[in-house]
Amino acid sequence: MKICIVGLGLIGGSLAKALSARTSHICLGIDADEQSCKQALNCGAVKKIIAPQQLSEADAVILALPPQTITDFFCQNAKYMQSGALVFDTCGVKQKIINSILPVAKKHKVKFVGTHPMAGREFSGFEYSLETLFDNASFIAVTDGADEADVKMVCVLAKEIGFANIKITTAEHHDRVIAYTSQLAHVVSNAYCKSDTINERDGFCAGSFADMTRVGKLDVNLWAQLFLANTDALAAELENLINKLTEFKTAIAAKDKVQIEKLLKEGNDIKVKSLLEEKK
Repeated sequence: MKICIVGLGLIGGSLAKALSARTSHICLGIDADEQSCKQALNCGAVKKIIAPQQLSEADAVILALPPQTITDFFCQNAKYMQSGALVFDTCGVKQKIINSILPVAKKHKVKFVGTHPMAGREFSGFEYSLETLFDNASFIAVTDGADEADVKMVCVLAKEIGFANIKITTAEHHDRVIAYTSQLAHVVSNAYCKSDTINERDGFCAGSFADMTRVGKLDVNLWAQLFLANTDALAAELENLINKLTEFKTAIAAKDKVQIEKLLKEGNDIKVKSLLEEKK
């Protein structure tokens, strides 16, 4: 089938490369950036660049755009899509996207599945896209407003391009868990970078520093949108983290060795348990 990828950045570009290299599907592309379009054509990631008005050429459409742009693009251009076309997105939040898109999808008789490919890099743009970006990664598909057959179809497609761990869930569950596993990690990493001591790090860094700061470098506009699209769940996780940090601060200030060891053991035991579960 013909699949149009809207947004040829890191994720969209990587999807185009993987689909073109590993499946028989034909990739079309849409992007406002001419350089990205040229790069995608030159490397064979897409066969053709089209305008939104030509979306009827595609049997399926992947919206690889920031949250607000996904909604705006779809609402403006769903009228050009085939009746019965399968559309799915790559956004890191699901409830807000689905709430905005489903009414429009039904109006234009377009099928929609909310998805989230769990992969990325510290860099953005087509030039950093990789055919192998999704190898052994997780792929999440949500059931809200979607037909079971359509969910199955996007999951099959995900497996074809390298995803190894397929999760099917609800939008509410996705957003609640992702606030912890992804969004909170970006907040913590970014905040961790804001110590003046970072300027004295040379010669004092090992793996722990690299791990803590890796996602401190991010696409500011994108992550601001993601945070604002999931404020309740993210605020709850931040509140919990602040409480746990306060416990450490209090124990350290009091030089309470017993309490410090207790707090460290609690976290250590949780981590060990999670590692054992991953090995099952």
